[in-house]
Amino acid sequence: MKIKKEDSFAGEVRSYCLDFNWGESRAFADPGVWSEANPSKHVAWYKAVGANVIQTFCVSCNGYAWYRSEVVPSQPGLQHDFLREVVRLGHAEGMKVMGYFCISANSRWGEENPEFSYGTPSDYHIPYTDEYLRYLSTVITEAVMTTGIDGFMIDWFWQPTREATRGKWIEKERALYEQLMGEDFPGEDQLTEEQDLMYSQKAIGRCWKTIQEAAKEANPDCLLWLTTNEVNHPHVVDSDMYREVDWLMGEAGRLSEIIKLKSMVGDHTRLITCMSDFGDPDAVREVPEAMKAGVGLYGYAKPEGQDGTISLEEIFEADLNQLKGNEQRIAVLARAYRGKPMSSQWSGEDFVESGDKAQGQKS
Repeated sequence: MKIKKEDSFAGEVRSYCLDFNWGESRAFADPGVWSEANPSKHVAWYKAVGANVIQTFCVSCNGYAWYRSEVVPSQPGLQHDFLREVVRLGHAEGMKVMGYFCISANSRWGEENPEFSYGTPSDYHIPYTDEYLRYLSTVITEAVMTTGIDGFMIDWFWQPTREATRGKWIEKERALYEQLMGEDFPGEDQLTEEQDLMYSQKAIGRCWKTIQEAAKEANPDCLLWLTTNEVNHPHVVDSDMYREVDWLMGEAGRLSEIIKLKSMVGDHTRLITCMSDFGDPDAVREVPEAMKAGVGLYGYAKPEGQDGTISLEEIFEADLNQLKGNEQRIAVLARAYRGKPMSSQWSGEDFVESGDKAQGQKS
């Protein structure tokens, strides 16, 4: 299989995600939450922010699809063929539309395949067995071939925590260890750090190849976007995945760490930084620095109401120093995405310098 090594997307990545993953108390959202989400309102929201890349969902962490799927159940009560409609409307506005898959967590799949899962908490719980890789390959192929997405984000690409079993390995992962390492599983107490590292790298690497082959065979132009909350973790650092992925993002938003990845990635790979509660970056300072460094921008936040969006009116009208958290990050990104300085104020139609705003009001 020939892997395409070019990205025809013009300009820097200016992206956001209205995040359907999370419910209350750091638990995954129940199936069907935000099933009333309206694609038109969502695309209008991203356009208002100034994004040129919409990141939404193929399958969210609860394991249900955001499109009419023949492979996995759709979100219960889904009122629109959400992903396909967002793709159609987003493309009409000149925006890329990226989907999403959570790799090490999928509540529905874990519940239906308990022998292949460490339970279904809102944490890493799935080892990368042959059975799970077949599921991933099938659903990725369907999503890429039938929804029109330009690519997708892959998140939580880690080994299972094994907390539910107090560190004991389930039988299916013991067998996977023996399959990949060519040796008997030594037992949890006898497993060395070197063995665990080699096994983990092999398991993640094999899963990456499965994802890559499914996506690129379905559409050679499909963009693969890896987000990682630990860019220097030994399981992934300096890996084939880093060299081959199209977009690579540091979720913690530490620009210095992201820039250091340049020696580990391919010539075609775009680097992206993230503005969110995770890592709590100072967007006012770090967004302009990322732009100067040629690093793409992204943010995400949990929606507010049943329509799955976040009200922008008060965010846009407030001074930056009046805002905190994700509200401030959205306000900063909106200015950056629209090509406006951080000092600009909302005029009712766009961000303008205070003098320009006063002049517009007089006229």
